[in-house]
Amino acid sequence: MNRTIALNKIQDPTQVWDIIIIGGGATGLGTALDAAARGFKTLLLEKADFANGTSSRSTKLAHGGVRYLAQGNLSLVNEALYERGLMLQNAPHLVSMLPFLIPSYRWWEKYYYGVGLKIYDWMARRLRLNKTTMVAKKAALKLLPNLIPKNLNGGIVYYDGQFDDTRLALSIAQTCNDKGGNLINYMQVTNLLKNFKEEVCGVTARDIENNREYKIKGKVVVNATGAFVDDILKLNSRNKAPLVKLSQGVHLVLDKKFLPGNHALMIPATADGRVLFAVPWHNHLLVGTTDTPVEEALLEPKALKSEIDFILETLRDYLASKPEHKDILSVFAGLRPLVQPSSEKGTKEISRDHKLSVSDSGLITITGGKWTTYRKMAEDTIDAAIKTGKLPQAECNTSNLKLHGYATVNGQDYLDIYGSDKKHILELTSTHPDLGERLHPDFPNIKAEVVWAVRNEMAINIADILARRLRILFLNAKIAIALAPEVGKIMAEEMNKDQTWIEEQLKEFNQLAKRYLPSPYSIKKPINNKPKIKSNI
Repeated sequence: MNRTIALNKIQDPTQVWDIIIIGGGATGLGTALDAAARGFKTLLLEKADFANGTSSRSTKLAHGGVRYLAQGNLSLVNEALYERGLMLQNAPHLVSMLPFLIPSYRWWEKYYYGVGLKIYDWMARRLRLNKTTMVAKKAALKLLPNLIPKNLNGGIVYYDGQFDDTRLALSIAQTCNDKGGNLINYMQVTNLLKNFKEEVCGVTARDIENNREYKIKGKVVVNATGAFVDDILKLNSRNKAPLVKLSQGVHLVLDKKFLPGNHALMIPATADGRVLFAVPWHNHLLVGTTDTPVEEALLEPKALKSEIDFILETLRDYLASKPEHKDILSVFAGLRPLVQPSSEKGTKEISRDHKLSVSDSGLITITGGKWTTYRKMAEDTIDAAIKTGKLPQAECNTSNLKLHGYATVNGQDYLDIYGSDKKHILELTSTHPDLGERLHPDFPNIKAEVVWAVRNEMAINIADILARRLRILFLNAKIAIALAPEVGKIMAEEMNKDQTWIEEQLKEFNQLAKRYLPSPYSIKKPINNKPKIKSNI
C-alpha cells in the first residue's frame, strides 16, 4: 500500500466509484475487501489511521462469546463461532488457538461452567478448536501457578481464538489493495454529495496531511465509522436520531510474571456482571475489560480511575502475587458502538448483533457487531449495496479468501506475524545490516520494521508505528516514549523529512502517549483473598 499512489487514483473529478466506504476500522476494511473481491471499483477513506479507534483496542480475542451464550443469544454465538473458524483458516499467521482456564472455587462450578462450554464446543461443529475438559486443583495450579490455591478445587479448560487486532486490520487492508481496492488514511469525509433527487452520490473529503479537498463520486456510499456513525448520519440528515449508544472498555497491560504460562484466565462473574479476561499477548499480560456508558465519541478516549481500580481489584481477588498500580505498563480505552435499544438498558445487556440500515437518500450504515464477525457484517453490507446502487450481481467470495501474508507458522519468531512478508523484511536487513538492530533491548522489534511499515503499510507518523504497526505503545507506554526519537529519525530518513518534522512529531506523540500512562494514585479499597463470585453464566 502506498498513499501517494492511492491519492493519484482520486485526482480525476469525473471518475465514479462503485462503492465508497467511510471508515477504516474492522467493519470498513472488511466491507472494502468484500467489495473489491467481488470486482467492484472500491474506495475506502479513513479520517485517522487504519484501526486507529475501537478496532485496535479490543481484548484480542476471536471468540464466539461465552457471555452471549449465557444471555441466550444463540444466533450471535453460532455466527461468531463460524466466523472464528474462518479467521483461523484464512489468516493462520495472525490468528491462533488460545487455551483458557476458568478456576473453580465452589464444588459445583466445574460442572456448571463445564456444561455451558460443552454446548459452546458443540455449536462450533466442524470448526471446533479443541475439547473442553475439567481439571483438578493440582493441574489448574500447574497451568496458572499464580492462582490463589485456597478453596480452589480445579477448573475448566476451554479454547478460543486470539489475534493481534491492528495487524489483522492491516492484513485485510493489504488484501483489499491486492484485489484492486483503493484505501487512504488521514482522509476525512466532511460532507455527502447529493443529486437532484436528494440521493447520496459521493462525498467531499479533506486530506488532513496537505489540507487539500476532494469531491469524489460514487454509486453507493457506506457509513462504517463505528463510534462515529452518528456524525456521518447528521451529514445526511440533521434531524436523525442517534443510532448508537456508546460504551467504553478499558484494558491494562502488566508484566507476564503475574500469569506465567500459555493459558489465559477467564473470570466468569465480576461485580458488574461481565466476564474479565487476563490474556497472554506479545509476552505481556493483557487484562480487561470494563463496560462504562459514555456520552461523547472521542478518537482517544481516556481510562477512568474507577475502571482501572475495578480491573486491578477483580484480578487481585484471584492471584496470589498481586499486581499493584505501579505494575501497570500501559492502559488504553476503546469505544463500543452499540446499537441504540428501544428501551433503556445497561450497556452490558445491549445486543452485540450488527445493524444494517439504508436511508431514504441511499446512504448505507453498518454498525454494532464485534471484531470476530467483521466478515459477515461486510457480506451483508455489500449485498445491500448491490441492491441499493443497482450494481451487477456478484456473490460474496471471502469465506475461503486467504488474507495477505497467509502462511502457516509456528509462532516461535515474532516476525511470523508478517507471514509471507517476513522474508521481505529480512531482505532489508541483508542489504542494510543496521536495520537488523533491535529498537529496544526489552522488545524484539527491529529497525527494518519501521522502514517496511512506511513503504508498504501506509504509516506516516510516529504513532502509526509505535501504536499500531509495532504495538509498543499499547504494551509499554514509557518504552514507547523513549523509542520515539529513534523511530522519528528512521522515518524522516525514509520519507525525506527534516528535523522540524521530527520535533513536531515527537511533541504530538509524547502528548498522545501520556494518555496510555496510568495516573499516579493508589487503590484505597481494601483487598481480601477470597474471590467474589456472582454467577452470570
